[in-house]
Amino acid sequence: MVAEVALARPATRYRGRFAPSPTGPLHFGSLVAAVGSYLDARTQDGDWLVRIEDVDTPRCQPGMGDAILHCLEAFGFAWDGEVLWQSRRGEAYAAALEQLKQQGLAYACGCSRKEIADSATRPAVDGGLAYPGTCRDGLAPGRSARAWRLRVPDQRVGCVDRIQGAVGQQLAEDVGDFVLLRADGLFAYQLAVTVDDQFQQISDIVRGADLLDSTPRQLWLQRCLGAPTPAYAHLPVVANAAGEKLSKQTRAAAIDPVQAAPQLVAALRFLGQPVPDELARASLAEVWTWALAHWDFARIPQQRAVAI
Repeated sequence: MVAEVALARPATRYRGRFAPSPTGPLHFGSLVAAVGSYLDARTQDGDWLVRIEDVDTPRCQPGMGDAILHCLEAFGFAWDGEVLWQSRRGEAYAAALEQLKQQGLAYACGCSRKEIADSATRPAVDGGLAYPGTCRDGLAPGRSARAWRLRVPDQRVGCVDRIQGAVGQQLAEDVGDFVLLRADGLFAYQLAVTVDDQFQQISDIVRGADLLDSTPRQLWLQRCLGAPTPAYAHLPVVANAAGEKLSKQTRAAAIDPVQAAPQLVAALRFLGQPVPDELARASLAEVWTWALAHWDFARIPQQRAVAI
């Protein structure tokens, strides 16, 4: 389970993303992503809207969504409006899939994971396998649909990121037709976030650079659904000494609300902000006051990852 944050100002809305720790609601990398998106919005008179990504229900621990919200509150974050829970948005995702089917852009796939592994000829940019298009022209006789995929173009799809610069992929080669509805009946992340971005009228997205490889797929989905394309800013992710991104898989430690102020200072420094030494001994409210008064987006390191 992860949380997305959508941030709004007049005619403009932002979204960020952060994931929990294996030992608690959020880890330091989550805090960095939340701080960067929060300050980018608040310093532009924006509202901060929280989205809980719990569409992958089997992997969601009971109560984790509420724990994330309580942790955010303990660190001084304040969101506006109601929290959007993806687990309650199934009808919207189904309607979007039906639209893509009617347009001839989505098709049924009968391939198992083993069959894809046996037939794929190249890796995908996200570490998986690029789908070889086995079912693109229809299911083979005797096969039934296991999943639904989106047709991708044989062309480069990309954008200019506010931090990372020009980014993009040759979708057909780098990813292949990707899944919208999984074999287990759950909607895929790419479809859910794209539909929700359109629903919440997101115009700017601020999140970790670990999601750069997902961006071209979302750009293509936006075009297919007739949705506007937001501006993107991908913050450098926090890496450990081995160069691995902090995550549940790397056993990242949970952040401690008791140490909220110094951890917030550390997050600001990670994002390139010139925090004075005396602020390390300040209260949480004082740290936020300084951050809101001195936030400088241009100081964020233009890197995909920074080790701590």
